Amino acid sequence: MTPAIKQLTRNDISFTLHEYQHNPNSSSYGLEAAEKIGVQAEYVFKTLVAQTDNAILVVAIIPVSSTLNLKQLAKAANSKKAHMAKPQDVLRSTGYVLGGVSPIGQKKQLATFIDSSASQLTSLYISGGKRGLDIELSPNDLYCITQAKWAALTS
Repeated sequence: MTPAIKQLTRNDISFTLHEYQHNPNSSSYGLEAAEKIGVQAEYVFKTLVAQTDNAILVVAIIPVSSTLNLKQLAKAANSKKAHMAKPQDVLRSTGYVLGGVSPIGQKKQLATFIDSSASQLTSLYISGGKRGLDIELSPNDLYCITQAKWAALTS
């Protein structure tokens, strides 16, 4: 049981687990998840960790079929610039490895921003905290448990 699952259970939030056999040669963890779970890519969201120009780590949750706009993330985080965080900083801060980073149950809860496209969905899929495990839940529950902010994060 991952920290994400434990936190959802503790907070009595409804969710569904989706496990699949992860292929280590996959070029995109998120697109692989969509294919193996059998859902359209716009319902599967990836968790990205970036660092702002004032050295603060932040989380961006965007559709796997989209690209993060770092300028828009920086603006949402009240910063001038942002760049992708180093893998070792992501692991140290969240407790999760790349390809399995969940926005829920992180060692240190980072400021979190969810792409506003998610607010139109009834459910979405995020990493469950390890490769080959996704969690389906409502965008509103994700918003609440991560204390997130909605923002336009993609180009």
